[in-house]
Amino acid sequence: MMRALLAAIGFLTRIPVPARVFADPRAQTRSLVWYPLVGLLIGVLLCALAWLLQTRPPLLVAALLLTLWVVLTGALHLDGLADSADAWVGGMGRDEAQRRERTLTIMKDPRSGPIGVVAVVLALLLKFAALASLPAPAWAALLLAPMLARAALTLAFVTTPYVRSGGLGQSLVDAPRAACIVALLVSAATCALAGWRGGVALLVALALFALWRRACMRRLQGMTGDTCGALTELTEAGVLVAWALSQ
Repeated sequence: MMRALLAAIGFLTRIPVPARVFADPRAQTRSLVWYPLVGLLIGVLLCALAWLLQTRPPLLVAALLLTLWVVLTGALHLDGLADSADAWVGGMGRDEAQRRERTLTIMKDPRSGPIGVVAVVLALLLKFAALASLPAPAWAALLLAPMLARAALTLAFVTTPYVRSGGLGQSLVDAPRAACIVALLVSAATCALAGWRGGVALLVALALFALWRRACMRRLQGMTGDTCGALTELTEAGVLVAWALSQ
């Protein structure tokens, strides 16, 4: 159990963990169960920084929080967002098979095109504006946004085919479904502790998941690691924006 948690932390963040956990296939597979908890851990670290800076100018605090957010995750999901944006626009074709093949091919290209850059800039801009608009300290928003974004990944692997053979997410396909469902239910219950805004955050996360899953199924007949990264970024931005608008 501990190895699975460490594997999840090591994959989703830049927090150092023992290298041996990545050599344990069982830990890799079971790590999906712990994704929401890793998101909560990210939120706790963001809350710690927000507490230290709560008397500082809001714009500066928002910029520092966003910087820590990106550093903690190593921009892993931003890369997925950029690749997905490039592939979705550049992957047009005459028929479904051609669109699917071109989209998957573009996602494998490590270079980012202009659409990918624009997508990343817009996502960061939305997060920054939302963080700057929240009354300090916004503990609940900082906790729920990263948690729900990682819970969305768990939900994605439980409900959606993985189409990239040998991809980074291949080891997660066989994660224990019952344990994953429990983790998702606990995540939903955690939102209830934040009152009605927590409920709104949960509904926004579910709506974004449903829309993105539908788009991925229509274009790819499943998901890839890049589309999962995009889902994470969309969920974080969506929850933060919804929280800011509800003030």
